[in-house]
Amino acid sequence: MKRNRRSLAIGVLVGLVIWSGCGAAEEPSPTMNIEVVATRSHDPRAFTQGLEIHGEVLYEGTGLSGASSVRATNLSTGAELARADLPAPFFGEGITLAGDTLWQLTWQNHIAFARDPHTLAEVGRAPYEGEGWGLCTRAGRLVMSNGTDTLTFRDPVTFAPTGSIRLTSNHNARLNELDCAEDGSVYANDWPSDRILRIDPDSGQVLAVIDAGALLPHLTRTSEDTLNGIAQIPGTDRFLLAGKNWPTTFEVRFVPA
Repeated sequence: MKRNRRSLAIGVLVGLVIWSGCGAAEEPSPTMNIEVVATRSHDPRAFTQGLEIHGEVLYEGTGLSGASSVRATNLSTGAELARADLPAPFFGEGITLAGDTLWQLTWQNHIAFARDPHTLAEVGRAPYEGEGWGLCTRAGRLVMSNGTDTLTFRDPVTFAPTGSIRLTSNHNARLNELDCAEDGSVYANDWPSDRILRIDPDSGQVLAVIDAGALLPHLTRTSEDTLNGIAQIPGTDRFLLAGKNWPTTFEVRFVPA
């Protein structure tokens, strides 16, 4: 009888542990909205894959095989400073500035291009496994997405992987374009939705979910023309948001819902 009671107690305890670890509801992340501060014209033929701002220079990477490029423009005037086109079959993806190198990903070509940030001329290439989606620079390392709920960290010089972290929630997210913000968090477009996730890259916690659905009505864009492009304007609380083939970019703040 004692043995049966002990077995029952152990069974109940194991069941509670399993329930608490697997059956507990996922706690929702705080939600935020977007406050539009200003708008800027944007090339509607640019299949935007990544934005990065350094000083007064706005870098933009675009995609599609045979139409991919990386461009540098004056942030204030929009004047083009430099441009480099990727030959087919390369499909350009996210970009980031790391020291004296501007890195540009490709989608399924498994190659990252290293470029001179002033001329955008190619200065090197680095191979990698898997797909390339978004890229940003934080605390001396690169942060890369591949269309899953996992971020990969890479060496900013060699592009070698140095670690990874999976989100602790939102496991259906497909992390795309990234921005490493000045406060240490990473903002990620969740493809193909109009959501932006604010992520703690050290823990994988989703700190906030931002709804950007009101920026460009779906009636004015196709299913391919998704939100894709985010860059903090240095020294401010504002961000520049763009999308694939969007005629407008938006200068915004993220505010509590």
